[in-house]
Amino acid sequence: MSGSVYKVIELVGTSENSWEEAAKTAVETAGESLKDLRVAEVVTLDMRIEANKVVAYRAKVSLSFKYHT
Repeated sequence: MSGSVYKVIELVGTSENSWEEAAKTAVETAGESLKDLRVAEVVTLDMRIEANKVVAYRAKVSLSFKYHT
């Protein structure tokens, strides 16, 4: 029987523009050093605030990739 194994990590992406861009940044940056990315799940969305203004959007992303031996 043949199966696959996947590793799951959590990342936080940031953006000055949107949560979507923050999540995309996390996945695409991870893709520069990891192979076989499979599924990304947005776990938490939050914002950084300075002087009563939103200055950054943050997305915590749970990302899975295929584990190669």
